[in-house]
Formats: sequence, C-alpha cells, structure tokens
Amino acid sequence: MQMLKQDKYQSCIDACYACAESCDACANACLNEKDVKKLVSCIKLNLDCAEACITTARYMSRNSELAVAACGMCAEICDVCAEECEMHKNMEHCVKCAAACRACADECRKMAK
Repeated sequence: MQMLKQDKYQSCIDACYACAESCDACANACLNEKDVKKLVSCIKLNLDCAEACITTARYMSRNSELAVAACGMCAEICDVCAEECEMHKNMEHCVKCAAACRACADECRKMAK
C-alpha cells in the first residue's frame, strides 16, 4: 500500500484542524457572553475561519492541486480572525483563538510559498 502524499502537509493540516476547533469553541463561548451584540463580528469571523480551515485541510489531505492556493487564502482569513479576537483580550476564549489562528496562518504561509 502506497503512503499518502499528504505527509508534507501534515503539520499544516494539524494546525488547520486545531484552528477550526478553536474558532468553533470561541464562537460558542461568544454566544454565551452578556453583550453578544458587540461580538457579532467576532462570531462571524470565527465561523468563516473554521470553515476555511476545514476546507484547506481537506484539500491538503487529498493532495489537491488547489492546496497551495487554499493555504494562501486560509492564512489571510486566519490573520483577519486573529486581529478580531485580539480586540477582546479580556476574554480567554478569544485569546486562545487568536493564538490558534496565528499558528495556523504561519503554517499555511509556509505551504503557500
């Protein structure tokens, strides 16, 4: 049985899945905050980022010819999400999410080069 060719992507795949999980958790936690209206942008970006990360990981998992382009897009989306989460430093879930987004963006940028 031939080895799957996603080995070169594995670190990025792992970062994408970790980021997606963190973004989903952050969006959920934001929905439980007292002033949800102030967090609408954060919630939307969390959901968009999670979706982008999952899609990008799937492209890499199947060694798609679009994987590199997806990584570039994912890095940009993760950066935007991290910037939003960093505006909510008083919320632990946003701090954790921003860190996961930054880590994923870094891994995706390595793949997009």
